[in-house]
Amino acid sequence: MTLGAAFRAAVGCLALGWLASGAMAQSDAKPSAYRAAQRAQAVGSTGPIDTAAVRHQLDSRAAFDRLARIHDPGTPEAQPHVLWVIDRAQGSRVHFINTRRYALHADYLRASYRLGPEALGVRLYKGAQRRFVLGTLSWHPQAQAWVTESWQGEELTPELLRLQLQQLQAAFLLGPVRFKANASAHESVAREAGVQFLTPAELLRQRPYLAYQTGQAQGRLRLVDDVETASLSPQDIVVLREVPLALPPVAGIVMAEPSTALSHVNLLAKGWGVPNIYLRDAATQLKLQDGQWVRLVATRSGYTLTPLAGPPPATPRRQARVLHAPDTRQSSLVPLADLRAVHSSRCGSKGARLGALEALRRQGPLPPSLALAPVPDGFCVPFAAFQAFMAQPAAQQLVHQALSTPGFDAQPGIRKTALLQLRTALLSLPVPGDAAPRWDAQWQRQLGGDGVFVRSSSNSEDLANFSGAGLYTTVPNVRADLAQAVKTVWASVWNTEAFEARLAAGLRHQDVAMAVFVQRAVDSRVSGVMLTRDPFDATRRGVVYVSAKRGIGIKVVEGKRIAEQALYEARSRSIERLSSSAESTELRLDAAGGLTEQAVTNTQVLSDAQVQRLAQLALAVKAAFGGVDQDIEWAIDGEDRIVLLQARPYVLQGP
Repeated sequence: MTLGAAFRAAVGCLALGWLASGAMAQSDAKPSAYRAAQRAQAVGSTGPIDTAAVRHQLDSRAAFDRLARIHDPGTPEAQPHVLWVIDRAQGSRVHFINTRRYALHADYLRASYRLGPEALGVRLYKGAQRRFVLGTLSWHPQAQAWVTESWQGEELTPELLRLQLQQLQAAFLLGPVRFKANASAHESVAREAGVQFLTPAELLRQRPYLAYQTGQAQGRLRLVDDVETASLSPQDIVVLREVPLALPPVAGIVMAEPSTALSHVNLLAKGWGVPNIYLRDAATQLKLQDGQWVRLVATRSGYTLTPLAGPPPATPRRQARVLHAPDTRQSSLVPLADLRAVHSSRCGSKGARLGALEALRRQGPLPPSLALAPVPDGFCVPFAAFQAFMAQPAAQQLVHQALSTPGFDAQPGIRKTALLQLRTALLSLPVPGDAAPRWDAQWQRQLGGDGVFVRSSSNSEDLANFSGAGLYTTVPNVRADLAQAVKTVWASVWNTEAFEARLAAGLRHQDVAMAVFVQRAVDSRVSGVMLTRDPFDATRRGVVYVSAKRGIGIKVVEGKRIAEQALYEARSRSIERLSSSAESTELRLDAAGGLTEQAVTNTQVLSDAQVQRLAQLALAVKAAFGGVDQDIEWAIDGEDRIVLLQARPYVLQGP
């Protein structure tokens, strides 16, 4: 596993397949005409329309509905909503806008006040003394309440917030109106104003269903308590009581616990193109279908399970594809300072990209956000060392013996056992020649013998069409016996999940080679993953998704407990909090080697300032790699310094 994989395997991310599929957003998004215009079926309306452009009082549900448009019609999240304007020059009179006629506040103001472009745009939302206060009033299905909310970039003050609630409540006679804070800044204003408020995170927790990736699957439904001991096949639709770190290819995924957008399982599901949903109390709801052949259809609004008479026709295996041949002519170690993109054939794309990123940071000129975020120092053990190890007659015999095990090709359970035995046997073989002493010498000379993470950097991960997230092993905080740690990473070529994923993707096992990146360990106070796009709404631009937990990053990519999640919007410089971290413990470096787990004393993970710094760093990394969206692993050390642990291209399409 790469440090990203190890770190991811140590941190955890949700599958992002819904980006391409249009699956349900995980965020509790405010109804937006900007997005609706790009998503034709996102907004609808029913019933008669009001003939008036505006009303100044709403005294019945019928009156509200005649003005309202519907966000996400036909789904459990359907929100009828009406735009409103408070004109402070007219005694703070409320204008409930005919939202079926005017999609935007600016449309109404342009038509009714003859305002030109110079008075519209972002300036409408800025300034404590501005004339207009703008917002949306909706019936919120999760809160079962009337809710008012503002654009996350709007400059609110306690006075403006109290004014809008007072005036809305006086003109809206259907019931109490609650305020929903769409940004951290709005939460702070509400606290200062003494106003109770809802947050997207609170509303998200009330959802009984989430589609991380929509789609259809046919297979055998299986309730799985422990992925490690279960024998799974590509025809299984698995119901997971707990989100695992890794998973072999399956036909569909149902999770009984919500996860975060960049967990390994979610990324894998996206790459496979299989439906992937969260269903509250899934094990109880689906108990009677356990072991049955079914068709699963997952949509944004819900799911259906239809019984099948028997197994569906087997899906033909993908045609074998050849991986890029590694350069095994050079066996010398390569320090991070010397690594560049051209070294990918020698050290794998992960190590090469880290070296290229560090070179960009050092050479400049770069934005301060990137210039101040170093890559922890380390060195590459190239493909040549792996090839020499695997060329030993004993290693060749072990591989041949495992692959020729009776039933290996046909039965996943037999395959899993044989691969475990192969990995164990490989660890007992010696490292050829003087390679191990040379690694130790480089470790002492370059890194002072400090603790290191020993990470995978194979030729079958971080590819444009195959991320390999979480498939290979990372050995954390190694303080002795570096050679054994390197062999552990080498042997992870034969991890069951990696083998099955390559099988499904049509990658030939004999083409796989493993370089290793030995990297100085960082005793992270906070760590996580970020993505340079909105994973919940592909129509939004300039948005960075940040997922974080306290301590070493393994818990983030692991995804067993939901992480703290936030969205940063560059245009408004606003931060939307999606969830708090559910972890009660954190992982830290152990002085004796490895990791130790300790209780978490502070539930908040990142400050707004840290989210903003991270987001700016993510956008700088994206720019450094030619504007290609990036999936980035990062950490913050004890000195509040951000370090980059991995940057890989975000894979939009499966293999």
